[in-house]
Amino acid sequence: MPLSKNARSNHAPYLAVNSAVSSAGTTLATATDLTADLSVLSTVTTTQGVSLDDMEIGDSQEIYNNTVTECLVYPPTTSDQINQLAAAAAMVLPGYTSVILRRVTATRFVAYLSG
Repeated sequence: MPLSKNARSNHAPYLAVNSAVSSAGTTLATATDLTADLSVLSTVTTTQGVSLDDMEIGDSQEIYNNTVTECLVYPPTTSDQINQLAAAAAMVLPGYTSVILRRVTATRFVAYLSG
């Protein structure tokens, strides 16, 4: 299911949800691609991860890690960054924690982590 691209529309966004996502791979190239607005991680293996969709500026994705295991969250491309991390570097999403990631420039995502 494609991401809702409603940053510039005048109607309520359609929220695509995937409630059973498993992590995979140990690099950006091999991580599980997230394809929904809201993804719930149901299976996470240590050192594995997921990667964001290459969305438009202003759009966001939300991830909830419904496991005890930390998950690596990668930006969509090797030139993208999350917060102050290096390009293509993954952020760590702790277990039982959520994050909203919003694209704020062509190459930068800002992460809002739950407490």
